[in-house]
Amino acid sequence: MFSKDLGVDLGTMFTRFADNNNVLLEEPTIVAIEVADQKMVAAGMEARDMLGKVPVETIEVARPLRNGVIADYEITETLLAYLLQRASGAMRIFRPRVMITVPYGVTSVERRAVYEAVMEAGSREAYLIQQPLAAAIGIDLPINSPSGNMIICLGGGCTESAVMAMYGVVSADTLRVGGMDLDEAIVNYVRRKYGVVIGQPTAEQLKLRIGAAVPQDIENSMEVQGQDQVTGLPRPVTLTTGEMVEALQEPLKQIVESGRKVLEKTPPELVSDIIDRGVALCGGGALLRGVDKLLTKSLGIPAYLVDNPLTCVVQGASNAFGMLNVIRRNLPQV
Repeated sequence: MFSKDLGVDLGTMFTRFADNNNVLLEEPTIVAIEVADQKMVAAGMEARDMLGKVPVETIEVARPLRNGVIADYEITETLLAYLLQRASGAMRIFRPRVMITVPYGVTSVERRAVYEAVMEAGSREAYLIQQPLAAAIGIDLPINSPSGNMIICLGGGCTESAVMAMYGVVSADTLRVGGMDLDEAIVNYVRRKYGVVIGQPTAEQLKLRIGAAVPQDIENSMEVQGQDQVTGLPRPVTLTTGEMVEALQEPLKQIVESGRKVLEKTPPELVSDIIDRGVALCGGGALLRGVDKLLTKSLGIPAYLVDNPLTCVVQGASNAFGMLNVIRRNLPQV
């Protein structure tokens, strides 16, 4: 009665907390650590602002998750404890129950790491839920019936395609390619074509402002500052939407292939339902212009962007407490 039930979306790029469908907190999954005594200096947005701008001998700015799973356990635990305290409120007497997301198909070791990290961070009880299932609950897909619903979550560290029915995952695929790989593809493209080195934050800005998955009617351009590979001096370079489309082809091809693989493994009766209902797209990567058109053309099934692509996973995790008795059998065991 006095304890909160929190949904947590532990993502490679962002960590979000929600309570009763309301998003309480959204912070980048980044921590700044003092190298000498391994103490946390900053977390979230404050740490992201330090990325690539601090003396690496004294302060290390790290992403504790890689490809959707924990890469550094201690830093993840420290970050979760800090964010859990902020989300629960300073006057916390009763520790919260937590429903935390994990990618579909993670190993038992990776599941255990997430469970222990959130328990050590200060939760009373913890449940794990697959990200596609949480997203489906968050966008109110009718997964309580024996009919097929398909969702593709384009996250920062991985892309998950899943077909669901009766509160469970029928067929799914987790591809360890996500938004960060799209940024990396832009960095490599600019280095190859112009001989200029740009950082990940700059690549992300290019992706958000002028990036697209398919050629656009209106060609936008953006100038960025980079470092010349030969002289080492700053050099501006102007990039266009067409160049972004070219740069992103390889990772997008893998994402399309992952969706195809799931449809191939899906029973024909469910595929006919999916053709009628379409494929729901969520996650930060779904905001890339034209990604719905690319998937519609490649899969032969209409793909559409959901209303709350960034928050549907965490809202679904918090709403899952209300249907715990029916979905419990489909939740990953620790």
